[in-house]
Amino acid sequence: MELKDILAIKKATDSLGEGELKPYLRFILAEIKLMKEQEGTLEAAVAELIELYDELMGLQEKRAVWSPVPTCTHVHIVVGDSFAGSMKQALKGLGCAETHKLITLRENYAIGPLDGLDSPEGRKARSNWFRNNITEAFEAYTEFEEEYNELLDKLEQIPEQAEVIVWTSGNACEQAGMRHALYLLRNKRNSISVNDACAICEELYNRPDAFINYRYSGEIPSDKLRETITRLDGKGKLCAADIARLEREWQVITEQTGTLRIWRDSAVLEVPAEYYDQYLLEKLDDLKPPVGDNGFLKSARLIGEAIGYCEQYIGDSYFEYRLRELIYDGILEIKGVPAAMHFYSIRRKQQRTGKADFQSALLSMSQPNNSENTSS
Repeated sequence: MELKDILAIKKATDSLGEGELKPYLRFILAEIKLMKEQEGTLEAAVAELIELYDELMGLQEKRAVWSPVPTCTHVHIVVGDSFAGSMKQALKGLGCAETHKLITLRENYAIGPLDGLDSPEGRKARSNWFRNNITEAFEAYTEFEEEYNELLDKLEQIPEQAEVIVWTSGNACEQAGMRHALYLLRNKRNSISVNDACAICEELYNRPDAFINYRYSGEIPSDKLRETITRLDGKGKLCAADIARLEREWQVITEQTGTLRIWRDSAVLEVPAEYYDQYLLEKLDDLKPPVGDNGFLKSARLIGEAIGYCEQYIGDSYFEYRLRELIYDGILEIKGVPAAMHFYSIRRKQQRTGKADFQSALLSMSQPNNSENTSS
């Protein structure tokens, strides 16, 4: 399978909301069970799976109806395919899919260079960094450039009467994305509001004895998101001064030259690329590798642990990139092929006694002790 095929599958599955993904998974597992138990013909099961594949991959074209149209009354701008999938499900559930349209910023703004992102040179530099460091990178610069131009086209299509709702939450990815959206909307005269989906959802549903702290909006199930949307009622509307301030903050972010950002003290802060390296090593030391595997641990398990306990939303691809850097630096050693996190295991670099070291040790043992010779 070629990289472009893997990326197309990832794009198709990332765009699914939780309510859409689970039925597909259940169907696939049921078909596998039938094949395993040899119930029915293999040809029939394969045909069912191929039909499911074609339907899933074809959803990308059907989703085009979510782009702004002249008659829409609201346009929701979200960051990330996962949140976009949940938002689509929520709007469908509210029965307002015809009047509420959606624009998705697909970037992970927490990682990779953002310097000059709104210029062709800056976008090319970002694309090159992803291709060189992230296994799930963009296939080519041309595709990345096409996505950026497609985003500009959708923003231009927003009708004057539509209310624009930009969604964000307490992480660098969505906070930087929100500021980028406002910068790109700088010439529009629409009413614009900014709302924190996670904060609203936590206020609605958290109780002292049962609560969830969401790190990014993609974690919110569509049923809770529906209620969040109904509670907006004009909240979060920005004045011209607010918009201008957030636009300037975006320009400051794009002057940063680093490749990792976190959300702290109400600001998107640049931190060193190795910011989480020690955190990863500590998590590795805490985990117990399987018995009989010479201390090697599946990298996917370590990354899952790191994501689960990290207060920031960074994404698994960056943690996997840093694992490979630790391997290159000789701090970790690898078993397997680092094509993707599921294909290799890691452990702390083991100290080995080479042949030369062994011979040197024997030689030193055979020499008389100088202090003893002096005393005699």
